[in-house]
Amino acid sequence: MIVDLGLLDRVLATEVRDRFDHRNINLDVPEFADGRLIPTGENLARVILGFVQAALGDRVRVTEVRVAEDATLSATVRTAGS
Repeated sequence: MIVDLGLLDRVLATEVRDRFDHRNINLDVPEFADGRLIPTGENLARVILGFVQAALGDRVRVTEVRVAEDATLSATVRTAGS
């Protein structure tokens, strides 16, 4: 097992669902508020990767995050060496 699935579920709930679900990203998410970052799929994936990696610490290395807007539009960010 690479990571405890219960831990991963809690991290995803806190760092992704609670932060982004039913939120106005331009207003409610500090990284995107006040014109900081433009909320593109690529920027969302990059920010999410950082949040999840920070929450998991050195336990595992997050290598990829994919944000899908629908079945035909998505953005994937990979860490170096993955």
